[in-house]
Amino acid sequence: MDSSPAEEAKEQKEVYLSWSSPSRLFKRRDREYFTNVGAIVFLLIIILVFAREFLLIAAVVSIVFLIYVLSTVPPENVEHRITNLGIESAGHFYRWEQLGEFWFEEQWGQVLLKLRPVMGPHIIILLADQDKPQVRELVAKHIPFRQQPEKTWVDNAASWLMKKIPLEKPSA
Repeated sequence: MDSSPAEEAKEQKEVYLSWSSPSRLFKRRDREYFTNVGAIVFLLIIILVFAREFLLIAAVVSIVFLIYVLSTVPPENVEHRITNLGIESAGHFYRWEQLGEFWFEEQWGQVLLKLRPVMGPHIIILLADQDKPQVRELVAKHIPFRQQPEKTWVDNAASWLMKKIPLEKPSA
């Protein structure tokens, strides 16, 4: 069936801003990082062998392999678009109605746009060389901006663990 011209005009996608950036954060890790991870994993595997938890050993080894791959293989570049209907990132389209709020974070010298959907995990988009105030203005027309996101117990636990057991020297 044909849709009415009013519906077509309403669903017409108008691109406000478009850019390309890496699909994820990337930081090359040095030998010290992998040595520290290896030592921790070795001790954990020794404990798990005595506990006869061979399936858990396989899970730990696979997670370490994933960490190695993500630390050595650079990410691909993906396209991002802010439109009148929502945000398109890496081939996925998120309608404004599906998004609850957004904020910015900085990690490893890169600015991240973080979106909290109504349901599901956070959406993280790297801004690359995009103007942060311009992105904020465009997205804030549709969903609320949060200066500081709420910290969950997982965030607090991860911060505490990273302070207590650093895997690499802090960069200057």
